Amino acid sequence: MVPAASLFAAVLNPGTPYAALAYKELEAAAHVAKVGVRAFEVRSPEDISPQLEASKAAGAGGLAIFEDPLTLSQRSEIVALASRLSLPAIYGYREFAVAGGLMSYGTDHAAQWRRGAEIVDLILKGAKPADIPVEQPTKFELVVNLKTAKASNFTMPPTIMISADEVIE
Repeated sequence: MVPAASLFAAVLNPGTPYAALAYKELEAAAHVAKVGVRAFEVRSPEDISPQLEASKAAGAGGLAIFEDPLTLSQRSEIVALASRLSLPAIYGYREFAVAGGLMSYGTDHAAQWRRGAEIVDLILKGAKPADIPVEQPTKFELVVNLKTAKASNFTMPPTIMISADEVIE
């Protein structure tokens, strides 16, 4: 059994196609960091509160909320509940940090949409979709909500603050 201080909860929707792969990657990173990780599955808005509370009861010291249309649509509830349970959380969408979450790290969605528009433009100008290479995101952003950190009496490490692309004060 992993000590409570070193257990990390992953809140994910197993119906999301990439959730299993993303969880596997998180497990590998957690193993290297010598931190336990456990999945808490949410399939509907009604699952969110019981699963976050179960993660706290299991001794989780923090949360990773996987990106998903369900979690994004319920971000206000998730952020408020994480705060009430005193669980620091990291999210995959910046919208969570803007809504009061502690921090987010993920792809720059605005850059992805711009690149998508460029690809559509190429196709409309005659490029064959099969000739356009598949691209991986290349720009990621770290957003830190310093206001939330201070309200939670959480000291943000200097290395995180230096690395942040945006700090919400």
